[in-house]
Amino acid sequence: MRVDSRLDSQSTEAALTVPDLLERGRTLCTPLLREAVGRLAAPMDTVAAYHFGWIDRDGMPSSGDGGKAVRPALALLSAQAVGADPQTGAAGGAAVELVHNFSLLHDDLMDGDETRRHRATAWTVFGPAQAILAGDALFALATEVLLDAPDGSAVQASAAARAVRRITTATRKLIDGQAQDLSFEHRDRVTVEECLEMEGNKTGALLACASSIGAVLAGADDRTADALERYGYHLGLAFQAVDDLLGIWGATEVTGKPHWGDLRQRKKSLPVSAALAEGGKASLRLAELLADPEGRGHEDEEQLAVRAALIEEAGGRAWTQDEARRRHQTALAALDEVPMPDAVRQHFVALAEFVVVRER
Repeated sequence: MRVDSRLDSQSTEAALTVPDLLERGRTLCTPLLREAVGRLAAPMDTVAAYHFGWIDRDGMPSSGDGGKAVRPALALLSAQAVGADPQTGAAGGAAVELVHNFSLLHDDLMDGDETRRHRATAWTVFGPAQAILAGDALFALATEVLLDAPDGSAVQASAAARAVRRITTATRKLIDGQAQDLSFEHRDRVTVEECLEMEGNKTGALLACASSIGAVLAGADDRTADALERYGYHLGLAFQAVDDLLGIWGATEVTGKPHWGDLRQRKKSLPVSAALAEGGKASLRLAELLADPEGRGHEDEEQLAVRAALIEEAGGRAWTQDEARRRHQTALAALDEVPMPDAVRQHFVALAEFVVVRER
């Protein structure tokens, strides 16, 4: 009977689709998120609940888009990769999601973005000060969630402490990446290498943490956790490469962000950096436009379309698409370093495919 039960469990696991994995991440992590946000003083609890899509701007219950839940799904899978129940990774998934949303609350304000997930950003509804405080509070809650060891054992406390170390390191790198990103906006040119370093910090570090934190909470050794982190890091770079493409050519109805958003903000994203590095006629013309101080912040739709066309002509779009594929393959190669059930490995592969193959 126990053998049959194990086989049934394996068959059920193998049958899970990517939407199933994402929904499982939401199901297991959202209660922890809601409980954590419920600890906040007013009005930070309201600001956070609005940002997560749980309520509307009037405080009424809402079924707003709370994000794809890729990071919680990865945290649960990483626990399974080392033979633990997915529930073991739930606190890690919730903690990573809290840090991710802390960064979004701050990024929206710093970037001046007025829409996210197809509705007004929190800072435009509640004001900049409240958005900053809510973001700070989410970061603090991430550590609390990890340290709330369910059984109180020394083993669990040690695993939680290791998880806190990894998430705080990832958060520091994320902040480094955001600082680099902001500084790039005031430069006429950024190298591809600088851009990859920034995106590795800003996006790769947290996805790396998400891909290993469940395993760490399950007691995995550092060698195993580091291999899973490498998967997540390169997946993060693939994710960001696709996001950079969407930031220029993505439709608003798909991205939930303004059309030409990255071009309006003069972001030196991968397509832009790669195009500037090409050195041909289109590249030189693009460099001239970006260096023109008079046009800064006043470009109309036609001018932005010209810049997008120059980026594509100079090869920035094609290079970035290839880079997304390269990082995707490097991420999958890291999985070979970790012995894990075949079904779990296939789920990691499927999530990587989901991240890279998005509408663009």
